[in-house]
Amino acid sequence: MGLLTVTSPHAHGPQSVTRVMRAVLLATLPGVAVMTYFFGPGTLLNIIAGGLVALALEGLVMRLRQRQAGPYLRDYSVLVTSTLLCIALPAYTPWWIVAVGVASSVLLGKHVFGGLGYNPFNPAMVGYVVLLISFPVQMSAWPAPRGLAEVPSLGDSFVAFFQANQYDGITMATPLDLLRQNQGELMSELTSSRAQFGALAGVGWEWINIAFLAGGLWLLYQRIFTWHAPVAMLAALTLSALLGYDGGSSTSGGPVMVHLLSGATIFGAFFIITDPVSSAVSNRGRLIFGAAIGVLVYLIRAFGNYPDALAFAVLIMNFAAPFIDHYTQPRVYGQGDKR
Repeated sequence: MGLLTVTSPHAHGPQSVTRVMRAVLLATLPGVAVMTYFFGPGTLLNIIAGGLVALALEGLVMRLRQRQAGPYLRDYSVLVTSTLLCIALPAYTPWWIVAVGVASSVLLGKHVFGGLGYNPFNPAMVGYVVLLISFPVQMSAWPAPRGLAEVPSLGDSFVAFFQANQYDGITMATPLDLLRQNQGELMSELTSSRAQFGALAGVGWEWINIAFLAGGLWLLYQRIFTWHAPVAMLAALTLSALLGYDGGSSTSGGPVMVHLLSGATIFGAFFIITDPVSSAVSNRGRLIFGAAIGVLVYLIRAFGNYPDALAFAVLIMNFAAPFIDHYTQPRVYGQGDKR
């Protein structure tokens, strides 16, 4: 009798992949809405254009592989990949950078390994790292948030998207950028003299992270993933930031709340590291996987060259996921310890 060979994600029900992917897309809506409020409609343009490019590439690849494209286009998986990537991009990224990033995610991050269920790395983070290394200037050009500058209109957004060289928007260093570039100021001086820090963790950024937290908690309630990896990552990042905070000297790693509620921290904890294909599969493995990402995020932020280190931390731990799985396999029911 032949055995059925299937690949992850393993879920029951003929519509399980579609249901999970649709739920993830819905859960991003609060965060995207808050990003649109603080940065304008640029993120929406990125998501729409990136989705169209992703669907076109998915259909092309399926045709080249001589498979029916319909089922793969209707399961929302490629839209999840493009949406997560485009959320991570600066709000007024030129269209061609969006296209390069989505192509890298879909082709290099997903289909070069065989498609959904075979990719060892998170596809969205593959595309993000390709862009971050190739176009560092554009990838650091975050616009100033509402409250510190005027939010661009829809017309300005189209100009920035299609004719970036004719758009002169106001960009501003993010709180994590300022921490990384600090040249000798005490933390109290840095946070009080830079308007970007706001009251807690950055104007706009704290609300964006809270909105993604709401979406992530809803996914937990829907049992789309377990709590192990997100909680472990946030706990490890919190502990690392506490240990690295020496009271606020110029060499301090920065306040804990800035690390938790600025940049892509919450977005990464609930929408990136919970990818069922490229992460660890056992609950114990997910705890190790998430905790290691939290530590790596802090170490790269504090001592590396990239202010928001989530993508690199995730890809490094994607390498380690099979190793973690090997040593955290649950004991077979009815079998005792090897001793």
